[in-house]
Amino acid sequence: MLKKILQILSKVLWYLMLGGVAVVIVSRSVTGLNSWVRVYPASDVPERPVAIIFGAGLTRSGGASAVLRDRVQTAADLYFAGKVQKLLMSGDNRFENYNEPAAMKEYAISLGVPADDIVLDYAGQRTYDTCYRAREIFGVQEAVLITQSFHMPRAVYLCNSMGIDAVGVVAENYNYRRSSLFFWNIRELAATVAALVDVHITRPVPILGQPEPIFTENIPATKTQ
Repeated sequence: MLKKILQILSKVLWYLMLGGVAVVIVSRSVTGLNSWVRVYPASDVPERPVAIIFGAGLTRSGGASAVLRDRVQTAADLYFAGKVQKLLMSGDNRFENYNEPAAMKEYAISLGVPADDIVLDYAGQRTYDTCYRAREIFGVQEAVLITQSFHMPRAVYLCNSMGIDAVGVVAENYNYRRSSLFFWNIRELAATVAALVDVHITRPVPILGQPEPIFTENIPATKTQ
């Protein structure tokens, strides 16, 4: 009797595992296909009024991590190339001594970006929240998303799902350890499934507030390619 029960449990676990793998594959395929034609080299990306830079952790001293510096540097390069007019830096600031947007701004200014062209979103605790708030709080309709390749499909899918005409440029100024890339890609599998659940099932509402449109007048005309 016990042997039969164990066999049944083994089959159930096997089917659950197969189902989980299938869900992950479908999720990654959906976001990957959605972003495939929306990611450009920096030199070819269509002009947009705003670049959105996603938070990516801080060092122990409170400065931007290597991943985050990579994103900010890429955004700064686009700014100086005339591809974007404003930089929306969105990250986590839930704790007094943890301020991703401030660290991003500090690094961008050190690269020569004028403070007046930097907008900070202190409630971008997740990619979902950043995209949601970019549309609802900051009035973003078109944007260039700046992040690494492992994160880009999810970011593009989420922002487009929020009504933002989003394209992406991959931040690839640095070389990362293979172990770090492996960890980030594995983490992204679960995050992608959660993103699809958020968009199509639970639809959570992040921290909001009063609208703070980046452009108080008409958004500058953009060029299409």
